[in-house]
Amino acid sequence: MYAIIIENIKHIMRHTANTLFTGKETIMNTVITIAREYGSGGRIIGQKLAEILGFSFYDKELIEMAAEKIGFSTDYVKENEEKKMFSFLSNFYGVSGELPASDQIFIARSSVIKEIASRENCVIVGRCADYVLSENPNCLNIFIHAPIEERARRVFEEYDEDAPNLMAYIMKVDKKRASYYNYMTQNKWGKAENYHLSINSTLGIDLTVSMIKAAVDEFRKKHEE
Repeated sequence: MYAIIIENIKHIMRHTANTLFTGKETIMNTVITIAREYGSGGRIIGQKLAEILGFSFYDKELIEMAAEKIGFSTDYVKENEEKKMFSFLSNFYGVSGELPASDQIFIARSSVIKEIASRENCVIVGRCADYVLSENPNCLNIFIHAPIEERARRVFEEYDEDAPNLMAYIMKVDKKRASYYNYMTQNKWGKAENYHLSINSTLGIDLTVSMIKAAVDEFRKKHEE
């Protein structure tokens, strides 16, 4: 019985994410979503790409925007935004009758992402944005990856992370991201066929940015024809 309830709730959540702000108007803005392995440099790649293109950039800013929309504190949203919704077994039928916080956050964040996409050209990092905007024809989805040894070097040198076992820590972060994404979207995080472009960032940050920009330029030309 619980399995059926869980699947029904998951279906409602996915449907809600894909129907928020879906009017009949033509969407002309170009949106680049960037999913990334931890330590691959995806955030800096996104920042540099947005700067070169003159696009707005969103990553952690989405936490504050979702918090404001839903009325939660920024710290609370940050702590709960990527938790699975199995917690509903303990509080879904609580006195309040409300959805668990993680699910409310997912819905609010999806709404924010669609609002942003509808009003401006932008680069969005993480937050299942490729899935949330799956019905937007002007959305280009990128996945950034790199060998774990290179990611461990970057995490140590550039992220100032000093976990005792960096590789184990990196794999833990990736596992959490993949688990949440796979659960909420029914797609497979990191699987090349789910993205327009999958790039190994060991090519170098600047070259990776240049390659994505070239793809964006061609993508925009195609959609302007």
